[in-house]
Amino acid sequence: MLAADDEILRTALAWHAQSVQVAIATVVETWGSAPRPIGSQLVIGSDGRFVGSVSGGCIEADIITEALDVIADGQPRLREFGVSDETAWRAGLSCGGRIKIFVERVD
Repeated sequence: MLAADDEILRTALAWHAQSVQVAIATVVETWGSAPRPIGSQLVIGSDGRFVGSVSGGCIEADIITEALDVIADGQPRLREFGVSDETAWRAGLSCGGRIKIFVERVD
């Protein structure tokens, strides 16, 4: 689900106020045919809810799983998907291009 920039932050604040731990994933670099532009975001709650989009769907399942790990251990991660990366095919990013996504916990 796409969301306005301010909706991501408002959602993160609202979930945090409900004692739901949250992580935010942000597209920080793209090359070639990337599904979403730099700055696109996805907010993920520790209960599995999410709002926003970093890939139009093709790699979001991997990012949500990564975000749950980031919430658990507090360590931010930079993930890269691309045509030369085997994980891109597994995640469905077969259209070409490369995308880097930074995932961080919001405390």
